[in-house]
Amino acid sequence: MNPKFKEYLEPADVIDSDNREIVRYAEDAVKGVDQDPLSKAVKLYYAVRDPIWYNPYLPFYRPEHYRASNVLKNGQAFCVGKASLLCALGRASGIPSRVGFATVRNHLATRQLLEFLGSDLFVYHGFVEFYLNGNWVKATPAFNIELCKKHKVIPLEFNGHEDSIFHPYNTEKKQFMEYVDFHGTYADIPVNEIVTAWKKTYGEDRTRQWIAGYEKSGGTSEHDFDSEEIL
Repeated sequence: MNPKFKEYLEPADVIDSDNREIVRYAEDAVKGVDQDPLSKAVKLYYAVRDPIWYNPYLPFYRPEHYRASNVLKNGQAFCVGKASLLCALGRASGIPSRVGFATVRNHLATRQLLEFLGSDLFVYHGFVEFYLNGNWVKATPAFNIELCKKHKVIPLEFNGHEDSIFHPYNTEKKQFMEYVDFHGTYADIPVNEIVTAWKKTYGEDRTRQWIAGYEKSGGTSEHDFDSEEIL
């Protein structure tokens, strides 16, 4: 193992790539394809993008909320949880993998989500970087294809050669996603940093209210993202 990639190949607390179900899911995803890392990375990407549905109304303040094996079990997550899972699958397949974060401005969020956040900024949006053919390549598995069709956004594809990041416009030429800032890459999910950034952007009182609500409800939300009003 190249020491340079050691931390990006080994399991971590949240990115638990040695979990039995993670390993099995990774093996099933790449079965029958060429065993070179690039081909495997592409298959893993699509094994997360669509089967794991995007849901922004999930708990966010504990490591277990992002743990890859929990995301796989639950079948839903927002961008950070989906990135955690994809990163774990990459490592389970022998591909150096790490998570990266950015702040993005979402111009096509639902009215209810914007009211919930009190902002059109999504701080610490998560993505994955795979080390393929001598380069780190970004992969963004956040939005499943059904959600993209609803919002009239072209689904993000991944070919292993080029960065897969959000489109600036949707199919109607309306501004969709704007990258405001990048926050670096990590070997594991920086939960405390994420929560701190949320408090700074969305307000400490609002963030505390969210946490209290999830604690009271056992981690569930009354919001149904799939039925919300698209602006």
